[in-house]
Amino acid sequence: MTGVLGKTCPLLVSCLVLLLTGCEGKVAQVEDVPNPCGPTGMTPYDYKQLLCMSYVFYEAQRSGKLPDEQRLTWRKDSALGDGSDVGLDLTGGYFDAGDFVKFLLPQAFTTTLLSWSLIDFTDGHEAAGQTEYARATIKWATDFLLKCHTGPYEFYGQVGDGHIDHQFWGRPEEMTMERPSYKIDFDNPGSELAGEAAAALAAASIVFQDVDPDYSAEVLAAAKELYTFGDERREYYHVSIPEVQDFYKSWSGYGDELCWGALWLYRATGDDFYLTRARDHWVEFNLTEMPREFSWDYKMLGVYALFTMLDDDQLYHDTLVEGLSHFQNNFPYTPGGLVYIQYWGSNRHSASVAYIALLAAKLGIDTEVNQEWGAGQIDYMLGSTLHSFVVGYGENAPERVHHAAASCPDLPEVCDPEWALTQSGPNPQTVWGALAGGPDENDVFVDDREDYVHNEIALDYNAGYTAALAAMIELHTQE
Repeated sequence: MTGVLGKTCPLLVSCLVLLLTGCEGKVAQVEDVPNPCGPTGMTPYDYKQLLCMSYVFYEAQRSGKLPDEQRLTWRKDSALGDGSDVGLDLTGGYFDAGDFVKFLLPQAFTTTLLSWSLIDFTDGHEAAGQTEYARATIKWATDFLLKCHTGPYEFYGQVGDGHIDHQFWGRPEEMTMERPSYKIDFDNPGSELAGEAAAALAAASIVFQDVDPDYSAEVLAAAKELYTFGDERREYYHVSIPEVQDFYKSWSGYGDELCWGALWLYRATGDDFYLTRARDHWVEFNLTEMPREFSWDYKMLGVYALFTMLDDDQLYHDTLVEGLSHFQNNFPYTPGGLVYIQYWGSNRHSASVAYIALLAAKLGIDTEVNQEWGAGQIDYMLGSTLHSFVVGYGENAPERVHHAAASCPDLPEVCDPEWALTQSGPNPQTVWGALAGGPDENDVFVDDREDYVHNEIALDYNAGYTAALAAMIELHTQE
């Protein structure tokens, strides 16, 4: 999450609380549960196992009534009253990060990237046996997006209040705080939110078109309505949902999301209307201006790649080449080789750009350079230079990620919030496959639960990383 996260309690206060409650000497008991994803023997890193683990991570973020096939068994049903404040069922979807708000802009972006990877790196998913898990991960999000789309000009963009939520540290199954629902509508629109939701649903329609055509048609119809909503009724979504401003306010504006949504609809439908609208947005919003990241906020690099795939105009190809060069050559690197795009969650930004580089390589664009660069970024996160940044995998992997649910012991033991946040041992629960935020500009990374800037995990942190893993499987399978 991009906002300030809750309270951080001094260790002295924590120890005093524990002494008063008779918990002195308490030690974290890490759940002795094996990795749900077995090793496959792939080298130099087990990308197939890692892709499996990355989808397990999304199970840790599930909200609502969990399915029988849930592999992460320390999570249970939660937030079953979501939407009741507005007379709706808004249960389901994903919690955002180490907290329990459901923010739809990053959740939809995550859904778009996971769908993209499954569409264009199908062989990587198949080789790892992850196609069905990928579809299930995507559908958990799209089912929720459909619930949030309550009318042609109405969409719920947030469930829970970030400031209220951050006063709670514990299990989502035990939340009792107010969880208000916030929407955009005809009179109070939000084009970034509607455009990204349209992109996510359009991309998902391609994922499901052969295996569940009725569902594919349903999500595609919703995507069309949401794109129309975002394009016709233009406004920054934080104006209509001011509660998002401290967390996921979009600094790039909404032009990139409208173009992104139009391109995904063109890919899903083949309707030239959407390609024409995408070209119009490209010009209107000057999308050739190089972005500062590829993320839930800045979609431009993804737009360049999609245009290159869908339109023969050399302009788009050249802009993609320039965009990748921009990230590869105009940003600093840590001493260990991670391109340092942004200090908050540095790994996620590098992983998302790495995915586009690997995709460009598959398209035959500067293949050797983009393969080497993209693979180098992902391998850095797996331990090629320092150590692993992936929970449950590799050398010196993080054990204290900033994740409230994972910091609690097994039920029925009480989760004391002070102890759970500040105790020095590993998290009692393992969030398999989660990508920790990342190092600072000097490769420094401290496995500290209270350091949410470098050690939080989140939906969008894993999105580009998961997408890139499927590309890495294909790359190493071809060698």
